[in-house]
Amino acid sequence: MEILKEALKNIGDLDEDAMQKAKERLDNLTKPKGSLGVLEDLAVKIAGIRGKIFNEFKKKIVVVMAGDHGVVEEGVSAYPQEVTPQMVLNFLSGGAAINVLARHEGAEIICVDVGMAVDVNHPRLVVKKVKKGTENMAKGPAMTREEAVRAIEVGIETAWEQIEAGADLIATGDMGIGNTTPSSAILSVYANEPLERLVGRGTGVSDARWQKKLNAIKRALEVNKPNPQDPVGVLAKVGGLEIGSIAGVILGAASRRVPVIIDGFISSAGALIASKIEPRSTQFMIASHLSQEPGHKIMLDLLGLEPMIFMKMRLGEGTGAVLAMNLVEAAIKIIREMATFDEAGVSKEVKK
Repeated sequence: MEILKEALKNIGDLDEDAMQKAKERLDNLTKPKGSLGVLEDLAVKIAGIRGKIFNEFKKKIVVVMAGDHGVVEEGVSAYPQEVTPQMVLNFLSGGAAINVLARHEGAEIICVDVGMAVDVNHPRLVVKKVKKGTENMAKGPAMTREEAVRAIEVGIETAWEQIEAGADLIATGDMGIGNTTPSSAILSVYANEPLERLVGRGTGVSDARWQKKLNAIKRALEVNKPNPQDPVGVLAKVGGLEIGSIAGVILGAASRRVPVIIDGFISSAGALIASKIEPRSTQFMIASHLSQEPGHKIMLDLLGLEPMIFMKMRLGEGTGAVLAMNLVEAAIKIIREMATFDEAGVSKEVKK
């Protein structure tokens, strides 16, 4: 609990002075005011996060948190639980979609076992296992409160370790068969919407399996009665170990004033938990894309974040977040490399 307390103590607000100076410079670049839209908004936000106008990202990473879920025994997923460690080995050998996109973007993948049901031995796997998968939330709490806190602290520790090693832009990723089920359950605690609107098909399940998923979430909510005023309790009752660790990565990055790019539905569930633990953490989040999961837009609306990319993606792993790194870098290059009207000798006056 001390690690969580330390992180929360160090999460502040954005630097308003740096943001104002960034906006003034953007308004004086050789373009109509605001004409680069979201890129300008990003440049201002990053100035606020980092406390300076001119920024450069020298080490980009994507943290992929892996964990398993007891609720898969309810038949909520089209894939067996064995796929979680198999895909983790695929990440570590470089053959997954996230590897391709991370290589394309020049980002390093940090894969962390926070709660896989089996042990995987690999020199590049970071093992911080809290427990071997969650319990079946349809029958009782997914984990104890202590385990939920530990999962969050694994994320904080991981963020701090990577930042100390030079990481200055972090993306979130996930791996865990069945994890859209707890993510939907977390969303349902905070969204005033019918459950049917929040629960998607995850990996592409059939109508019958979608109904099983819906029923499992309904039972989990009835059995556990999560209290929205207690986000750690919500995580413990109907969440996942990797979801908690993603929340921790966000809190850890925010406490060190490092921007964190949020991936899709699972990562946004972690972001939602982080925002409920410390609302100021949302200031350090950048939404990457809008997932095909129906509840994702509702999740982003709750966070007050707008996605930059609309690619009909629903893979997870951090794929959307890594794609968005290019846009984030473009934003800081605009403010750093583009000439002002005075520097370029271009007339700034607009004829009326």
